[in-house]
Amino acid sequence: MEYYTQWGYVGLFLASFLAATILPLSSEVVLSFLLLNDFNPVISVGIATFGNVLGSFVNYALGYWGSLFLVRKVSRISEDAFCKAKQRFKKYGVFSLFFAWVPVIGDPLTVVAGVLKINIPTFFILVTSGKFFRYLIISYAILA
Repeated sequence: MEYYTQWGYVGLFLASFLAATILPLSSEVVLSFLLLNDFNPVISVGIATFGNVLGSFVNYALGYWGSLFLVRKVSRISEDAFCKAKQRFKKYGVFSLFFAWVPVIGDPLTVVAGVLKINIPTFFILVTSGKFFRYLIISYAILA
């Protein structure tokens, strides 16, 4: 994480983007570090949200255009996690995408959304809203 913090906003974008894809990174740590070092909270939350949503679109595209074998191989999503994500969609519908920020379940949800070819504007609104509120709450907690 130290590597990303040295790059400031660019590092935050990269950490946020990669955290939403296949790499087990914590963009929250980078965001917290920047906020504690007087980086602008509005810009920081915006950059973190943008990077994380963009990473979720990579997952969506992987699900949309990839075969199930490729999805599991590249995204490293287990059969069990993939099935659970599909069950969440069946139980809660497309609104489960609001929780795409949740560790462990979020990435599979965005991949399954692509597999199921969920409407892109709906995907964008729900994923962005959830991720934005997560970063906003983290920022508030750090700066309060």
